[in-house]
Amino acid sequence: MSNVECRIMIDASHLFKSFGHTHAVEDVSLRVKAGEIYGLVGSDGAGKTTTLRLLVGALKADAGEIAVCGFDVRKQGEQARAHIGYLSQRFSLYEDLTVLENIRFFAEVRGLKADEWLPRCMEILEFVGLATYKDRRAGQLSGGMRQKLGLASALVTRPKVLLLDEPTTGVDPVTRQDFWQLIIRLVAPPSPAGSPTGVLRAGAGGEGEGVAILLTTPYMDEASRCTRVGFMRGGKIIVEGAPSELRATLEGRILEVRGPSLASLRQAAQNIDGVENVRAFGDKLHLRVVSGQADSVIAALAEAFPARAGSRVEARLVPPTLEDVFIALSVD
Repeated sequence: MSNVECRIMIDASHLFKSFGHTHAVEDVSLRVKAGEIYGLVGSDGAGKTTTLRLLVGALKADAGEIAVCGFDVRKQGEQARAHIGYLSQRFSLYEDLTVLENIRFFAEVRGLKADEWLPRCMEILEFVGLATYKDRRAGQLSGGMRQKLGLASALVTRPKVLLLDEPTTGVDPVTRQDFWQLIIRLVAPPSPAGSPTGVLRAGAGGEGEGVAILLTTPYMDEASRCTRVGFMRGGKIIVEGAPSELRATLEGRILEVRGPSLASLRQAAQNIDGVENVRAFGDKLHLRVVSGQADSVIAALAEAFPARAGSRVEARLVPPTLEDVFIALSVD
């Protein structure tokens, strides 16, 4: 299979990385195809950022193999990185340079000539919504605009692989939505020749394929937008699958409970047989129960909190969310 035609854009096998006695990454394997969004989720310290740094070649794995677009990252690092766009957690651009100057810098560092980078930069700035701010200094941008500038800089070389480390952390909900619309457009099949997104993705993964994206995120609503999700804990990917597949593992096991006193409800629920976990979800509780015991738990709640005038406890089965799955995997 040729480098250009390969559909497996990221192929990592049995990665290990330790810092002294701390095992940051332990036997991690994952594959990401062109047109996929793969989300790595997990608690702080789970190993997500270290995994991304191994994939981009910023860290050297103690063991394991990594190929990006068919290139061995250990032996063919420069060829592999030529196909990667990387956006780190922290804003790492030059605050004293303008938006356009930042992108120009990264373009020229990667060997693009003026007749290539200038039209490409303007197309990218239009794509991310920063064209009208091209002469503003990066240090004067809002957090969300900085992240968009980071994405624009990562896209300037038309990468086939994007590695995004918590790209929307610390930005407002509207900007998060805008950023995700950009991500979704990148993995969609190429637009007709001449459209901005089609030009941005030229050659990115083969005919009819978009960019391969691997991102880390602390937000479960973002994880639900991914093609596949890998849950990390203690440096390991403990479960992987499509969001619908992961939610299905808790089908029939999540009770939504409402009542006048959540504190009293929580205390009582924790002592009911068949209840595995109790968590507050806004103005209600989510109870994870043993499979097949939802009805008995509902009956026990009704017995513990008999209906009174003006107040009653409501309990019902609800479809599980990825947050329910995350909590189950984090505490079990």
